[in-house]
Amino acid sequence: MINEKNLYNWAKDIFPIYRSITGEGVRKTLKYIKYKVPNLKIKSIPSGKKVFGWKIPLEWSVKDAYVKNSKGKKVIDFKKNNLHLVSYSSPVNKKIKLNNLKKRLYFLKNQPSAIPYITSYYSKHWGFCLSFNKFKKLKDGNYNVVIKSKFKKGVLNYGEVIIPGKTKKEILITTNICHPSMGNNETSGIVVTTALAQWISKTKNRRY
Repeated sequence: MINEKNLYNWAKDIFPIYRSITGEGVRKTLKYIKYKVPNLKIKSIPSGKKVFGWKIPLEWSVKDAYVKNSKGKKVIDFKKNNLHLVSYSSPVNKKIKLNNLKKRLYFLKNQPSAIPYITSYYSKHWGFCLSFNKFKKLKDGNYNVVIKSKFKKGVLNYGEVIIPGKTKKEILITTNICHPSMGNNETSGIVVTTALAQWISKTKNRRY
């Protein structure tokens, strides 16, 4: 049975899963959806394959990422909020002065308490995101930057449900699942689309 409480609980389950365009977080999310919608087919496309004008990127994973100040305190910590890391960041382990670190930091002045979401799928890059309020509190000195990430030839996964009707005409309902911690997009979108798939599958005398 689909009700408001169920949808909210689904959102609570998938919101913490760290997802990017490829990787284990995407697979975990698709497995969760398949538990709700058993006729979901989980498909994959290998890294490097050309799809129209697009090339499937390498599979990316991250174990940890943080920035420590000169006193050894973590001032930016991926494990506290996964939005802190620019998605697809290259591995890094080095000390850097604040002026150079600032070139790798992203924030929103017009939303000073928010942490933006930034990606770098197609070029080698690394960086961190933080609130503008936190950025203003950074003090001069040396910072230790660590990003424990990996790239490998893998796959891009996606899910597909085909629910047949009386005609061959189709209505496409789609949602992204590649962004983490996005309540108004890749959480609500997944939840509502999953609920629609359940509801339509149980509807009799479907036309499309």
